Amino acid sequence: MSTKLNHIAIVVHDIDEALKVYSETLGLPLQKVNEEPAEAVKVAYMPTATGEVELIQPITDDSGVAKFLAKKGEGLHHVCLEVDNIDESVSQLAAAGLEVLGQVRTNKRGDKYIFIHPKSSHGVLLELYEKGE
Repeated sequence: MSTKLNHIAIVVHDIDEALKVYSETLGLPLQKVNEEPAEAVKVAYMPTATGEVELIQPITDDSGVAKFLAKKGEGLHHVCLEVDNIDESVSQLAAAGLEVLGQVRTNKRGDKYIFIHPKSSHGVLLELYEKGE
């Protein structure tokens, strides 16, 4: 399985406040902000030379991200690894005993993604990601 770091995601209470630190102070360029209804989040995309930083803010109180934020507070939410073929990668990981969460989904940018449960990956929520066309 060929992988590279695609992005890290940081969960925040308020994207606009967080952008004051990450974009204005640290100088990360803000590419865009999208709502992703399938995950019930608003996402700020900030590309870097070697990947991307994403700020994620829940847009409902009952989403998985909202529950994570309420339980653990702001901070690292997940690490995303980009793969060449998500279906093959999911099959390999499941065969190795890792717990895959749900089905492969597609975001507004046309990218496919799926999550691996943190108990399978030493406490870190992993996202596998295949770039769209």
